[in-house]
Amino acid sequence: MPLIPAATEKKIQLYSKDYYLACALGGVLSCGLTHTAVTPLDVVKCNMQIDPTKYKSIGSGFSITWKEGGLGGLVRGWMPTLVGYSVQGAGKFGLYEYFKKTYADAVGPENAKKYQTVVFLAGSASAEFFADIGLCPFEAVKVKVQTVPGWAKGLSDGFPKFIQQEGVAGLWKGITPLWGRQIPYTMMKFACFENTVVALYKYVVPKPKAECSKTEQLGVSFAAGYIAGVFCAVVSHPADNMVSKLNSTKGATVGSIVSEMGWVALFTRGLPLRILMVGTLTGLQWGIYDAFKVYVGL
Repeated sequence: MPLIPAATEKKIQLYSKDYYLACALGGVLSCGLTHTAVTPLDVVKCNMQIDPTKYKSIGSGFSITWKEGGLGGLVRGWMPTLVGYSVQGAGKFGLYEYFKKTYADAVGPENAKKYQTVVFLAGSASAEFFADIGLCPFEAVKVKVQTVPGWAKGLSDGFPKFIQQEGVAGLWKGITPLWGRQIPYTMMKFACFENTVVALYKYVVPKPKAECSKTEQLGVSFAAGYIAGVFCAVVSHPADNMVSKLNSTKGATVGSIVSEMGWVALFTRGLPLRILMVGTLTGLQWGIYDAFKVYVGL
């Protein structure tokens, strides 16, 4: 059986096995490709979080990284990024569609419509819980590669080295702050996106959705995704700082990081760059995901 039925042959039945598979593959493309594309922003952002004395601003962060490592320095960690966020994307989008349908069926059509935002939040939180279990090992290696000069070149040498130094369990030592970062992020990502799309068609787009071309609809998806991404970055930023510090520093704990950074830095360090990064990411992800769904006949 082909992975994706050709759109010209038949339309994929809603909520079928092929439907969830298509959504998962759309998630692989939207998350894996976009996170890899913004690796330079991620490298600078992580180093600003880890060493703010050296990386004082976005401009100096890029300048220092380029001087010390050139293009290779700006894209280091791209392979664990690609693999990790592809795995996460499959779970995030595929399981979201599954849980959203499951919870909507459980409460019934009337309540599902009345409390649709609650259904969006519950479905996205459940999906991200499982998606992060797959992401966590690759996120741990990625952060180490990006923030410890000379530690490893990438995934192939970094993964076994991380296990040698931290043990297999160490690959998941950051799972709790990762959940703390990604679950609120994803809840905001899906709920804000879904509601922003409705608001844009109601108050901004000068004609009904049914009269919009596919290109216009994808433009709305990107705009709604970018808006959602800004809110995502803000609500998940403290946990993002925590994940970076935990994975870059051996023996670090949540308590020691809070004590070292302080609550203000935890909420603000690297935030402008993360807003730029996550806003762009989220807008592109929704654009790619919706374009893929159109392509395969959803």
